[in-house]
Amino acid sequence: MKVLVIVLFAIAMMLIARERSEAWRPATEGELRALIPTRAPVEKEHIETEFRTASGIVNGKGRYIAGVVLITAGYAAEGKYSNFFIAQVPIKIGDLSLAAGEYVFGWKRKDDDNLDVKFYEASSGKLLGAVEAHRLARTGKIESFRIVPPSDKAVIQIGRFGMKYELSE
Repeated sequence: MKVLVIVLFAIAMMLIARERSEAWRPATEGELRALIPTRAPVEKEHIETEFRTASGIVNGKGRYIAGVVLITAGYAAEGKYSNFFIAQVPIKIGDLSLAAGEYVFGWKRKDDDNLDVKFYEASSGKLLGAVEAHRLARTGKIESFRIVPPSDKAVIQIGRFGMKYELSE
């Protein structure tokens, strides 16, 4: 009987450790600096990024979901793209499923409570689809870009607006 209890306890501890190692948490500044390029490869250009706006999450396997605001003034992308986005695992944003890869997105205000957000393949500029970002009901600090871990709320925030996401891994 004691052996059975010990075995069950060991299995439970292994499952808890595995779950914790796979849990998503906010990425540190150092992790983001190692991941986010100072110039993002977008189509045939390398567009400057605004690192102070970088945000991301990481799991226990070292896989990231991260992004940053692009400084597009003077580039062909001006007015089309606003953010560079890296997904190292498949992700579904709204109804749009994205494989692991590098993306850019841009948004236009649809009305007072919604943004139309278009996602593109970063290397080619190919349009992949659009999702709607809805005005967030929260008050407090507004950040230009933020990715909230799935254990908290699973939202990609653009200013006062947010897009829900799901991770496929």
